[in-house]
Amino acid sequence: MRAALSDLLASRDWLLADGATGTNLFEMGLASGEPPELWNVDQPERIQALHRDFVDAGADIILTNSFGANRFRLALHGNEYRASELSRRAAELARSVADAAPRPVVVAGSVGPTGELFEPLGRLTDSDAVAAFGETIEGLRDGGVDVIWIETMSAVEEVRAAARAAIGAGIPYTATCTFDTAGRTMMGVAPDALAAVFDDLAVPPVAFGANCGVGASDILVSLLEMAATAGAVPLISKGNCGVPRFEGTDIVYSGTPDLMARYAALAADGGARIIGGCCGTTPAHLAAMRAALDAHERGAVPSRDQIRGASDRRRASRPARIAVGRPDVTTVITP
Repeated sequence: MRAALSDLLASRDWLLADGATGTNLFEMGLASGEPPELWNVDQPERIQALHRDFVDAGADIILTNSFGANRFRLALHGNEYRASELSRRAAELARSVADAAPRPVVVAGSVGPTGELFEPLGRLTDSDAVAAFGETIEGLRDGGVDVIWIETMSAVEEVRAAARAAIGAGIPYTATCTFDTAGRTMMGVAPDALAAVFDDLAVPPVAFGANCGVGASDILVSLLEMAATAGAVPLISKGNCGVPRFEGTDIVYSGTPDLMARYAALAADGGARIIGGCCGTTPAHLAAMRAALDAHERGAVPSRDQIRGASDRRRASRPARIAVGRPDVTTVITP
């Protein structure tokens, strides 16, 4: 059933976004180093099954399997020419599941970072970034997405390039950055500075916020900081399923369904209108989040002490952000 994100936001206090794509696909057989986006063509029934599991768990928004479907990331596997094709197919698969759902489900076209640094630190120019994002976004639009979901960004320049590509394609967009325990993105953007990134763009985002990161409490602190400057724009909180750790060569996540349920309720109290899970979040986690939100009555904005006591990290007790960020292990895999 088709729905505009803005319409659902106007009619609901909160919406539930889905969970992880990459980590769930690994559990379904995706090999390490294999681009998940190729499964849109090679294993379409598995992509649809994951979307369907999230809808059955209560998701109001499902993200397409297109996080790395841009020419720069696909070039690592010799598939740079397939950005539009793979994006369109990702949208078609998600669209087929949403259209069969018994309630309105938004199809959000996932657009991740290029993996390149902008000049003068790297080789990426603004025009090349806009063109690359344009290929992906036009494919997603043509495949039937309702909104572009720009995610896991670190650099202001890249957020703006992707947003301008969405505006140029005539489709609404959202945007999220990922913040680490220092309270900054890898390129130094603070949560309370994110709102200003969109100030002079021709079309503002439908919503913006944070995703990924290193745990539930860290993203909740970022949410509180974003809320101070967001104004009336709806906020997104799509946090990882607990804290990632290595077990041998595998990354595993500490979050239980109970932890993610508590995180969802705290996110709602903290002002998030769109709440979901990122890396490590399974349909079982998402079902617990849906049950918690359905039963939740909006409370006071949580304090850092409440966040620390109810979730999984200690950034809530750190008094100050520092000016340098660091790459986090969760940013090198597909959410």
